[in-house]
Amino acid sequence: MRAPVTAYVGLGANLGDPSAAVRAAIEGLDALPQSRVTARSSLYRTAPVGATGPDYVNAVAALETSLTAPDLLAQLQHLEQRAGRERPYPNAPRTLDLDLLLYGDARIASPRLVVPHPRMHERAFVLHPLAEIAPHLVPAASLAAVTSQVIAGLP
Repeated sequence: MRAPVTAYVGLGANLGDPSAAVRAAIEGLDALPQSRVTARSSLYRTAPVGATGPDYVNAVAALETSLTAPDLLAQLQHLEQRAGRERPYPNAPRTLDLDLLLYGDARIASPRLVVPHPRMHERAFVLHPLAEIAPHLVPAASLAAVTSQVIAGLP
């Protein structure tokens, strides 16, 4: 078995019961083979970025995993499909969205996967929850750059 790596997964949903979908997805992450959730952020409400539709509920989870990055991506896509994810057009509202943000210190650029996630430093809905569970990964300048994006913690 491979040595475990800490991966960070961004979670979001804005259809159905988004809070329940994100919570269920975190449980799903914890049940993945060779993986366990080691930290999870609070839930946050955000407006869609570059799209229309209902507000999103977002979070970030840290996952210790021995899965390869491509295998982890396949597992994330399987969780999305089980949650009813459809992709009718880019940035469409969704029942569940799981993004592999970071995979250890790996840099991956393939047709299927880019890590670190190419737009994570532009998105308050990623940076705020990531800073909550891994502040060493989020420079203050990155948080300052997204202050115009509305984000609110949920109870």
